Amino acid sequence: MAATTALSSIFAANPSVSSLLWTSAHRRTLIAPRNGSFSCESTASSEVDFTPYTVSSNGFRKYDRLLPCPSENGPPRVEHLDVKEGGPVLEFVSKSLDLPPLFVSDLIHFGAVYYALVCPKPPPSATPEQIKTYKQATTPSVLKNRASIKGKTVREAQKTFMITRADELVEAGTYLRVHCYEIDWRSRIVAMTESYVILDKPAGTSVGGTTDNIEESCATFATHALGLTTPLMTTHQIDNCTEGCVVFARTKEYCSVFHGKIRVKKLYLALAAAPVPVGVITHYMRPINMAPRLVSGDSVEGWHLCQLEILECKKVTWPTSVIERKYNIEDCGWPPQDFAYELKINLLKGRTHQIRAQLAAFGAPIVGDSMYMPAAVAEMVNPGLNPFRKKSNASETDKLLAIEEWIAQHGKEPALAIGLQACQISWDEEEHFYEAGTPWWR
Repeated sequence: MAATTALSSIFAANPSVSSLLWTSAHRRTLIAPRNGSFSCESTASSEVDFTPYTVSSNGFRKYDRLLPCPSENGPPRVEHLDVKEGGPVLEFVSKSLDLPPLFVSDLIHFGAVYYALVCPKPPPSATPEQIKTYKQATTPSVLKNRASIKGKTVREAQKTFMITRADELVEAGTYLRVHCYEIDWRSRIVAMTESYVILDKPAGTSVGGTTDNIEESCATFATHALGLTTPLMTTHQIDNCTEGCVVFARTKEYCSVFHGKIRVKKLYLALAAAPVPVGVITHYMRPINMAPRLVSGDSVEGWHLCQLEILECKKVTWPTSVIERKYNIEDCGWPPQDFAYELKINLLKGRTHQIRAQLAAFGAPIVGDSMYMPAAVAEMVNPGLNPFRKKSNASETDKLLAIEEWIAQHGKEPALAIGLQACQISWDEEEHFYEAGTPWWR
Protein backbone atom coordinates (compact mmCIF):
# COMPACT_ATOMS: atom_id res chain seq x y z
CA MET A 1 0.00 0.00 0.00
CA ALA A 2 1.36 3.46 -0.82
CA ALA A 3 2.28 5.78 2.03
CA THR A 4 -0.03 8.49 0.77
CA THR A 5 -3.14 8.05 -1.34
CA ALA A 6 -5.27 10.85 -2.78
CA LEU A 7 -8.94 10.88 -1.80
CA SER A 8 -11.75 12.65 -3.61
CA SER A 9 -12.86 14.10 -0.29
CA ILE A 10 -12.09 13.82 3.38
CA PHE A 11 -14.45 11.38 4.98
CA ALA A 12 -15.78 11.61 8.49
CA ALA A 13 -13.87 9.21 10.67
CA ASN A 14 -12.59 8.81 14.16
CA PRO A 15 -9.22 10.50 14.67
CA SER A 16 -6.15 8.31 14.43
CA VAL A 17 -4.08 7.86 17.53
CA SER A 18 -0.60 9.31 17.46
CA SER A 19 2.49 9.38 19.62
CA LEU A 20 4.44 12.59 19.89
CA LEU A 21 8.03 11.58 19.24
CA TRP A 22 10.00 14.71 19.96
CA THR A 23 9.61 18.47 19.75
CA SER A 24 12.26 20.80 18.34
CA ALA A 25 11.00 23.95 20.05
CA HIS A 26 8.74 24.97 22.88
CA ARG A 27 5.58 27.03 23.01
CA ARG A 28 5.57 30.40 24.69
CA THR A 29 3.57 33.61 24.95
CA LEU A 30 4.98 36.51 22.97
CA ILE A 31 4.96 40.21 23.78
CA ALA A 32 2.19 42.49 22.58
CA PRO A 33 2.33 44.06 19.10
CA ARG A 34 4.97 46.71 18.56
CA ASN A 35 4.25 49.64 20.88
CA GLY A 36 0.79 48.21 21.37
CA SER A 37 -0.43 49.21 17.93
CA PHE A 38 -0.22 48.49 14.24
CA SER A 39 1.66 51.15 12.32
CA CYS A 40 0.84 52.27 8.78
CA GLU A 41 2.15 55.08 6.66
CA SER A 42 -0.42 55.42 3.91
CA THR A 43 -4.00 54.86 2.95
CA ALA A 44 -2.90 51.49 1.55
CA SER A 45 -3.75 50.10 4.98
CA SER A 46 -7.40 50.47 4.12
CA GLU A 47 -7.08 47.26 2.10
CA VAL A 48 -6.67 45.27 5.30
CA ASP A 49 -9.53 44.30 7.58
CA PHE A 50 -8.47 44.73 11.20
CA THR A 51 -11.73 43.65 12.80
CA PRO A 52 -11.40 41.95 16.19
CA TYR A 53 -11.13 38.19 16.38
CA THR A 54 -14.37 36.34 17.04
CA VAL A 55 -14.98 33.35 19.28
CA SER A 56 -16.94 30.30 18.18
CA SER A 57 -19.77 28.69 20.14
CA ASN A 58 -17.43 26.11 21.66
CA GLY A 59 -15.28 28.81 23.22
CA PHE A 60 -12.32 28.51 20.87
CA ARG A 61 -11.05 31.43 18.82
CA LYS A 62 -12.22 31.11 15.22
CA TYR A 63 -9.44 30.48 12.78
CA ASP A 64 -9.30 33.00 9.93
CA ARG A 65 -6.42 31.89 7.73
CA LEU A 66 -3.16 32.53 9.60
CA LEU A 67 -4.50 35.40 11.71
CA PRO A 68 -3.38 33.70 14.04
CA CYS A 69 -3.82 30.10 15.20
CA PRO A 70 -4.43 29.16 17.89
CA SER A 71 -4.66 31.70 20.77
CA GLU A 72 -0.95 31.45 21.62
CA ASN A 73 1.65 33.43 19.66
CA GLY A 74 4.92 31.54 19.81
CA PRO A 75 8.07 30.79 17.87
CA PRO A 76 8.03 28.26 15.06
CA ARG A 77 8.36 24.69 16.18
CA VAL A 78 8.64 21.27 14.56
CA GLU A 79 6.42 18.39 15.68
CA HIS A 80 7.34 14.76 14.93
CA LEU A 81 4.48 12.26 14.83
CA ASP A 82 4.19 8.50 14.50
CA VAL A 83 0.96 7.36 12.85
CA LYS A 84 -0.61 4.52 14.83
CA GLU A 85 -3.69 4.08 12.64
CA GLY A 86 -3.97 5.00 8.98
CA GLY A 87 -6.32 7.77 7.88
CA PRO A 88 -6.57 11.24 6.29
CA VAL A 89 -3.46 13.27 6.98
CA LEU A 90 -5.39 16.50 7.63
CA GLU A 91 -7.61 14.96 10.30
CA PHE A 92 -4.68 13.10 11.83
CA VAL A 93 -2.48 16.20 12.24
CA SER A 94 -5.41 18.36 13.35
CA LYS A 95 -6.44 15.95 16.12
CA SER A 96 -2.91 15.01 17.15
CA LEU A 97 -1.72 18.60 17.59
CA ASP A 98 -5.10 20.13 18.51
CA LEU A 99 -5.01 22.48 15.53
CA PRO A 100 -7.97 23.72 13.45
CA PRO A 101 -8.35 21.83 10.15
CA LEU A 102 -8.11 25.04 8.09
CA PHE A 103 -4.80 25.86 9.74
CA VAL A 104 -3.44 22.39 8.98
CA SER A 105 -4.71 22.74 5.42
CA ASP A 106 -2.72 25.95 5.06
CA LEU A 107 0.39 24.30 6.49
CA ILE A 108 0.07 21.56 3.87
CA HIS A 109 -0.51 24.16 1.14
CA PHE A 110 2.62 26.02 2.24
CA GLY A 111 4.65 22.81 2.14
CA ALA A 112 5.13 22.58 5.90
CA VAL A 113 4.16 18.90 6.36
CA TYR A 114 6.47 16.02 5.41
CA TYR A 115 6.33 12.24 5.64
CA ALA A 116 8.65 9.25 5.59
CA LEU A 117 7.67 5.58 5.41
CA VAL A 118 9.85 4.87 8.44
CA CYS A 119 10.66 7.22 11.30
CA PRO A 120 14.22 8.65 11.21
CA LYS A 121 16.44 8.09 14.21
CA PRO A 122 15.52 10.61 16.97
CA PRO A 123 18.07 13.19 18.15
CA PRO A 124 20.13 12.83 21.36
CA SER A 125 17.68 15.14 23.13
CA ALA A 126 14.83 12.63 22.74
CA THR A 127 13.30 11.22 25.91
CA PRO A 128 13.43 7.50 26.80
CA GLU A 129 9.72 7.22 25.97
CA GLN A 130 10.29 8.79 22.54
CA ILE A 131 13.21 6.47 21.84
CA LYS A 132 11.06 3.51 22.88
CA THR A 133 8.36 4.62 20.44
CA TYR A 134 10.96 4.87 17.67
CA LYS A 135 12.29 1.39 18.39
CA GLN A 136 8.80 -0.08 18.39
CA ALA A 137 8.05 1.50 15.01
CA THR A 138 11.28 0.26 13.45
CA THR A 139 11.57 -3.29 14.77
CA PRO A 140 12.08 -5.88 11.98
CA SER A 141 8.90 -7.74 12.95
CA VAL A 142 6.87 -4.56 12.36
CA LEU A 143 8.66 -3.46 9.20
CA LYS A 144 8.39 -6.84 7.45
CA ASN A 145 4.58 -6.64 7.54
CA ARG A 146 4.49 -3.29 5.69
CA ALA A 147 4.08 -3.84 1.97
CA SER A 148 4.98 -0.22 1.20
CA ILE A 149 8.61 -0.67 2.23
CA LYS A 150 9.33 -4.06 0.69
CA GLY A 151 12.43 -3.87 -1.48
CA LYS A 152 13.66 -0.74 0.30
CA THR A 153 16.47 -0.38 2.81
CA VAL A 154 15.66 1.29 6.12
CA ARG A 155 17.65 4.34 5.03
CA GLU A 156 15.66 4.57 1.81
CA ALA A 157 12.40 4.26 3.74
CA GLN A 158 13.51 7.08 6.08
CA LYS A 159 13.77 9.63 3.26
CA THR A 160 11.27 12.45 3.73
CA PHE A 161 8.88 13.82 1.14
CA MET A 162 6.47 16.74 1.16
CA ILE A 163 2.74 16.19 1.68
CA THR A 164 1.20 18.11 -1.20
CA ARG A 165 -2.54 17.60 -0.68
CA ALA A 166 -4.78 17.84 2.36
CA ASP A 167 -6.83 14.86 1.17
CA GLU A 168 -3.99 12.35 1.28
CA LEU A 169 -3.98 9.19 3.40
CA VAL A 170 -1.15 8.13 5.67
CA GLU A 171 -0.72 4.50 6.65
CA ALA A 172 0.08 3.14 10.09
CA GLY A 173 3.80 3.39 10.81
CA THR A 174 4.29 6.53 8.73
CA TYR A 175 6.42 9.28 10.22
CA LEU A 176 5.18 12.88 9.92
CA ARG A 177 7.12 16.11 10.44
CA VAL A 178 4.97 19.21 10.86
CA HIS A 179 6.44 22.72 10.83
CA CYS A 180 4.05 24.77 12.98
CA TYR A 181 3.84 28.55 12.66
CA GLU A 182 1.61 29.67 15.51
CA ILE A 183 2.49 33.28 14.85
CA ASP A 184 0.25 36.33 14.77
CA TRP A 185 1.71 37.64 11.52
CA ARG A 186 -0.32 40.83 11.60
CA SER A 187 1.14 41.82 14.96
CA ARG A 188 4.61 41.52 13.40
CA ILE A 189 3.90 44.01 10.63
CA VAL A 190 5.80 47.17 11.55
CA ALA A 191 4.51 49.34 8.68
CA MET A 192 2.88 49.21 5.27
CA THR A 193 2.95 51.78 2.47
CA GLU A 194 1.80 51.70 -1.13
CA SER A 195 5.28 50.49 -2.13
CA TYR A 196 6.52 48.19 0.63
CA VAL A 197 5.83 46.31 3.86
CA ILE A 198 8.13 46.12 6.87
CA LEU A 199 7.97 42.84 8.81
CA ASP A 200 9.53 42.09 12.17
CA LYS A 201 10.60 38.59 11.10
CA PRO A 202 10.43 35.88 13.77
CA ALA A 203 13.55 33.76 14.23
CA GLY A 204 13.32 30.30 12.73
CA THR A 205 11.57 31.44 9.54
CA SER A 206 12.73 31.92 5.97
CA VAL A 207 12.42 35.38 4.41
CA GLY A 208 11.67 34.22 0.90
CA GLY A 209 11.49 30.44 0.98
CA THR A 210 13.87 27.88 -0.46
CA THR A 211 14.43 26.47 -3.92
CA ASP A 212 12.31 23.40 -3.13
CA ASN A 213 9.58 25.26 -1.21
CA ILE A 214 8.96 28.89 -2.03
CA GLU A 215 5.59 28.96 -0.27
CA GLU A 216 6.79 28.30 3.30
CA SER A 217 8.17 31.80 3.83
CA CYS A 218 7.61 35.11 5.59
CA ALA A 219 6.75 36.70 2.24
CA THR A 220 3.85 34.29 1.74
CA PHE A 221 2.62 34.39 5.33
CA ALA A 222 2.69 38.22 5.44
CA THR A 223 0.90 38.41 2.10
CA HIS A 224 -1.92 36.20 3.41
CA ALA A 225 -2.03 37.96 6.78
CA LEU A 226 -2.54 41.34 5.12
CA GLY A 227 -5.08 40.04 2.65
CA LEU A 228 -3.05 41.24 -0.32
CA THR A 229 -3.86 39.93 -3.77
CA THR A 230 -0.34 40.49 -5.15
CA PRO A 231 2.44 38.47 -3.47
CA LEU A 232 5.08 40.41 -1.57
CA MET A 233 8.59 40.30 -3.02
CA THR A 234 11.86 40.00 -1.13
CA THR A 235 14.35 42.86 -1.37
CA HIS A 236 17.05 41.47 0.94
CA GLN A 237 17.74 38.51 3.21
CA ILE A 238 18.58 37.82 6.83
CA ASP A 239 19.42 34.38 8.21
CA ASN A 240 16.60 32.07 9.29
CA CYS A 241 17.95 32.12 12.86
CA THR A 242 17.94 35.95 12.95
CA GLU A 243 14.88 38.00 13.85
CA GLY A 244 14.07 41.59 13.00
CA CYS A 245 13.27 44.09 10.26
CA VAL A 246 12.83 42.88 6.69
CA VAL A 247 11.59 44.96 3.74
CA PHE A 248 9.18 43.41 1.23
CA ALA A 249 8.32 45.21 -2.01
CA ARG A 250 4.70 45.36 -3.12
CA THR A 251 5.60 45.97 -6.75
CA LYS A 252 8.35 44.90 -9.12
CA GLU A 253 9.12 48.55 -9.71
CA TYR A 254 9.82 49.24 -6.04
CA CYS A 255 11.84 46.04 -5.77
CA SER A 256 14.19 47.51 -8.39
CA VAL A 257 14.14 50.91 -6.68
CA PHE A 258 15.13 49.41 -3.31
CA HIS A 259 17.91 47.33 -4.85
CA GLY A 260 19.29 50.53 -6.36
CA LYS A 261 19.59 52.31 -3.03
CA ILE A 262 23.22 52.50 -1.94
CA ARG A 263 22.69 53.94 1.53
CA VAL A 264 20.45 51.50 3.33
CA LYS A 265 21.53 51.60 6.98
CA LYS A 266 21.10 48.40 8.97
CA LEU A 267 21.64 48.23 12.72
CA TYR A 268 21.74 44.96 14.64
CA LEU A 269 21.60 43.87 18.25
CA ALA A 270 23.80 40.89 19.05
CA LEU A 271 23.99 38.95 22.29
CA ALA A 272 27.65 37.98 22.52
CA ALA A 273 29.33 35.64 24.96
CA ALA A 274 32.24 38.04 25.58
CA PRO A 275 32.74 41.82 25.51
CA VAL A 276 33.81 43.63 22.34
CA PRO A 277 35.33 47.13 22.35
CA VAL A 278 33.57 50.00 20.60
CA GLY A 279 34.96 50.66 17.15
CA VAL A 280 35.32 49.16 13.68
CA ILE A 281 36.21 45.48 13.28
CA THR A 282 37.72 44.40 9.97
CA HIS A 283 38.11 40.92 8.54
CA TYR A 284 38.38 39.34 5.10
CA MET A 285 35.96 36.56 4.11
CA ARG A 286 36.89 33.56 2.00
CA PRO A 287 35.01 33.85 -1.35
CA ILE A 288 33.35 30.43 -1.18
CA ASN A 289 29.56 30.39 -1.14
CA MET A 290 29.07 27.78 1.58
CA ALA A 291 28.89 27.67 5.35
CA PRO A 292 30.74 28.08 7.57
CA ARG A 293 32.06 31.39 6.30
CA LEU A 294 35.76 31.65 7.13
CA VAL A 295 37.35 35.03 7.90
CA SER A 296 40.89 36.24 8.35
CA GLY A 297 42.17 39.25 10.22
CA ASP A 298 44.80 39.71 7.52
CA SER A 299 44.11 40.81 3.99
CA VAL A 300 44.06 37.87 1.58
CA GLU A 301 44.05 38.38 -2.16
CA GLY A 302 40.59 37.77 -3.61
CA TRP A 303 38.86 37.64 -0.22
CA HIS A 304 35.96 39.99 0.52
CA LEU A 305 36.32 42.93 2.89
CA CYS A 306 34.05 42.64 5.95
CA GLN A 307 33.55 45.58 8.29
CA LEU A 308 31.17 46.26 11.13
CA GLU A 309 31.11 49.00 13.74
CA ILE A 310 30.43 48.28 17.40
CA LEU A 311 28.40 51.27 18.61
CA GLU A 312 27.64 50.01 22.13
CA CYS A 313 28.57 47.11 24.38
CA LYS A 314 26.39 46.56 27.44
CA LYS A 315 26.78 43.87 30.09
CA VAL A 316 23.46 42.05 30.52
CA THR A 317 22.19 38.96 32.30
CA TRP A 318 22.69 35.70 30.44
CA PRO A 319 19.27 34.32 29.35
CA THR A 320 17.67 32.01 31.89
CA SER A 321 17.23 28.33 31.15
CA VAL A 322 13.48 28.95 30.77
CA ILE A 323 14.07 31.56 28.05
CA GLU A 324 16.63 29.35 26.34
CA ARG A 325 14.16 26.47 26.22
CA LYS A 326 11.42 28.70 24.82
CA TYR A 327 13.62 29.73 21.90
CA ASN A 328 15.44 26.41 21.54
CA ILE A 329 18.80 28.06 22.25
CA GLU A 330 21.44 25.38 21.86
CA ASP A 331 24.22 24.60 24.31
CA CYS A 332 27.32 25.11 22.19
CA GLY A 333 29.92 24.27 24.82
CA TRP A 334 30.63 27.81 26.03
CA PRO A 335 31.60 27.82 29.74
CA PRO A 336 28.64 28.70 31.99
CA GLN A 337 28.53 32.35 33.02
CA ASP A 338 26.08 34.78 34.56
CA PHE A 339 26.45 37.59 32.03
CA ALA A 340 26.44 38.17 28.30
CA TYR A 341 27.09 41.33 26.28
CA GLU A 342 24.54 43.12 24.13
CA LEU A 343 26.22 44.78 21.19
CA LYS A 344 24.71 47.44 18.97
CA ILE A 345 26.24 47.02 15.52
CA ASN A 346 26.29 49.15 12.41
CA LEU A 347 26.75 46.75 9.50
CA LEU A 348 29.13 48.48 7.09
CA LYS A 349 29.42 45.57 4.65
CA GLY A 350 26.56 43.11 4.22
CA ARG A 351 28.11 39.67 3.70
CA THR A 352 26.32 36.41 4.45
CA HIS A 353 26.94 35.32 8.08
CA GLN A 354 29.24 38.34 8.45
CA ILE A 355 28.32 39.36 12.00
CA ARG A 356 28.27 35.75 13.17
CA ALA A 357 31.65 34.91 11.63
CA GLN A 358 33.37 38.15 12.66
CA LEU A 359 32.27 38.03 16.30
CA ALA A 360 33.26 34.37 16.59
CA ALA A 361 36.67 35.16 15.07
CA PHE A 362 37.01 37.97 17.61
CA GLY A 363 36.40 35.48 20.44
CA ALA A 364 32.91 36.76 21.22
CA PRO A 365 30.51 34.37 19.45
CA ILE A 366 26.78 34.97 19.45
CA VAL A 367 24.79 33.13 22.12
CA GLY A 368 23.16 30.03 20.66
CA ASP A 369 25.09 30.10 17.38
CA SER A 370 25.69 26.38 17.01
CA MET A 371 27.63 26.90 13.78
CA TYR A 372 30.26 29.41 14.90
CA MET A 373 30.45 29.16 18.71
CA PRO A 374 31.90 25.59 18.76
CA ALA A 375 34.90 26.78 16.72
CA ALA A 376 35.46 29.66 19.15
CA VAL A 377 35.30 27.20 22.06
CA ALA A 378 37.76 24.87 20.28
CA GLU A 379 40.25 27.71 19.91
CA MET A 380 39.90 28.61 23.58
CA VAL A 381 40.87 25.03 24.44
CA ASN A 382 43.57 24.83 21.78
CA PRO A 383 44.96 28.32 21.03
CA GLY A 384 46.34 28.65 17.54
CA LEU A 385 43.93 26.15 16.02
CA ASN A 386 42.45 28.86 13.79
CA PRO A 387 44.75 28.92 10.72
CA PHE A 388 43.76 32.50 9.95
CA ARG A 389 45.00 33.91 13.25
CA LYS A 390 48.66 33.17 12.60
CA LYS A 391 51.30 33.74 9.98
CA SER A 392 52.41 30.51 8.37
CA ASN A 393 55.14 29.38 6.03
CA ALA A 394 53.54 25.96 5.63
CA SER A 395 53.09 24.35 2.24
CA GLU A 396 49.83 24.78 0.34
CA THR A 397 48.89 21.19 1.17
CA ASP A 398 49.40 21.76 4.88
CA LYS A 399 47.42 25.01 4.69
CA LEU A 400 44.51 23.22 3.05
CA LEU A 401 44.60 20.51 5.70
CA ALA A 402 44.61 23.18 8.42
CA ILE A 403 41.57 24.83 6.84
CA GLU A 404 39.70 21.52 6.65
CA GLU A 405 40.50 20.86 10.30
CA TRP A 406 39.25 24.33 11.18
CA ILE A 407 36.00 23.81 9.25
CA ALA A 408 35.48 20.57 11.18
CA GLN A 409 35.48 22.57 14.43
CA HIS A 410 32.34 24.40 13.32
CA GLY A 411 28.87 23.08 13.99
CA LYS A 412 25.51 23.04 12.25
CA GLU A 413 22.98 25.74 11.55
CA PRO A 414 20.90 26.64 14.63
CA ALA A 415 17.53 24.92 14.97
CA LEU A 416 15.64 28.11 15.76
CA ALA A 417 17.07 31.34 17.19
CA ILE A 418 20.40 32.91 18.04
CA GLY A 419 21.13 36.16 19.85
CA LEU A 420 20.89 38.35 16.75
CA GLN A 421 18.25 40.88 15.74
CA ALA A 422 18.03 43.28 12.79
CA CYS A 423 16.80 46.02 15.11
CA GLN A 424 16.71 49.03 12.73
CA ILE A 425 16.60 49.70 9.02
CA SER A 426 16.54 53.11 7.32
CA TRP A 427 17.24 54.69 3.97
CA ASP A 428 17.05 58.02 2.15
CA GLU A 429 18.77 59.82 5.03
CA GLU A 430 16.35 58.20 7.52
CA GLU A 431 13.32 59.50 5.69
CA HIS A 432 12.22 55.89 5.98
CA PHE A 433 13.11 54.60 9.46
CA TYR A 434 11.81 51.46 11.17
CA GLU A 435 12.55 49.51 14.34
CA ALA A 436 11.88 45.95 15.42
CA GLY A 437 10.32 45.02 18.73
CA THR A 438 12.02 43.80 21.88
CA PRO A 439 14.57 41.03 21.19
CA TRP A 440 13.80 37.57 22.57
CA TRP A 441 16.52 37.67 25.24
CA ARG A 442 15.23 40.76 27.08
